[in-house]
Amino acid sequence: MSAVPSYFIDFLRNIRLTESQVQDCKDGHSTLRERLHKDEDLKDIIVESFLQGSYRRATAVRPFEDSKKSDVDVIVVTTLDRNEVTPQQALDMFKPFLEKYYKGKYKAQGRSWGIELSYVELDLVPTSAPSEAQAQLIKSASVSNDQTLEEARDWRLSLSWRPGRALGAMMEKAADEQWRKEILWIPDREVKIWDETHPLAQIVATQVKNANCNGHYVNVVKCLKWWRTTQRPKPKYPKSYPLEHLCCVNCSDGIQSIAAGVVSTLEGIRDRYQADALNKRTPFISDHGVPGHNVLGRVSGEDFAAFHGHTTEAAELARRAYDDKDLRESVILWRKLFGDRFPEPPPKSDAGGGSPDKPGYTPRENVSIIGGGRFAMS
Repeated sequence: MSAVPSYFIDFLRNIRLTESQVQDCKDGHSTLRERLHKDEDLKDIIVESFLQGSYRRATAVRPFEDSKKSDVDVIVVTTLDRNEVTPQQALDMFKPFLEKYYKGKYKAQGRSWGIELSYVELDLVPTSAPSEAQAQLIKSASVSNDQTLEEARDWRLSLSWRPGRALGAMMEKAADEQWRKEILWIPDREVKIWDETHPLAQIVATQVKNANCNGHYVNVVKCLKWWRTTQRPKPKYPKSYPLEHLCCVNCSDGIQSIAAGVVSTLEGIRDRYQADALNKRTPFISDHGVPGHNVLGRVSGEDFAAFHGHTTEAAELARRAYDDKDLRESVILWRKLFGDRFPEPPPKSDAGGGSPDKPGYTPRENVSIIGGGRFAMS
């Protein structure tokens, strides 16, 4: 239906971070990063810090419950040698800093320190020493800047990138070849090992996928995260990044609308992993930049089978909503899928076209933009 995109625009407005929540995220992470780089005990071992996670990738959704807060992941790249420092020792080096600035507000997590403020939650994630070449890239504006992929739509991982500045092809090619070869190492205190991670690859993959999906991909992810959180919260896993990665693998390139992306993603998950679900087996899905790491590694076969069942039901409902030629019926079905944050359908008398003064329908004569627009491809 030609009018359905209008409803998705309103739906996204209802589930994306508010302006005040975005500002809370910025205040929280900028203060943390500034304190880290100025701390007398830490500044000499810190190479750089940068933002990661759904906030940076522009796939975050508004917290559903009032008690929940927005969260931001801050990666702290250090000079620590993982062959000389244990994961516990590396994490403990940040404890005096946390006692000084966040006393009573922090807690130990498996691979990070969680900081809970009154207005935002922060994850402080230390990593071990990179190579000299990788350190140069990490110090570049393309990594250390605090803009999300929605705010910096010309972003590209490159030594030469600056906001709004054209890239140098030679430098860009060299940087691109270098960063793909290298990973960072993250301390896991629970299993007492340094584990591989490549957050830059995750950011780049999101930017490329969004460009391949005509700017709709990040909004497809928001929609499906909202569905998972509010409509099918159990089993607990997969959620967050593993769910987002499933969207990346299964959302069709070239989609022309968010609705089409939702349908293709749900149907892709349903069809691709049917055998795994039937056998209560967790599929192996390689992480971006770390092929040997299974993104679903912490999801049990039973939980994946239950999740797959929910996805199968959602795929059938989304397909019906997408194919329905009647606007009112289509919107009713989308609302059944996503819940009451999806706008109400037009009255029966208005289903054929709508009127600006009737509730539940926002007609559009011009193209509306709601974040997640086309990004420059890498």
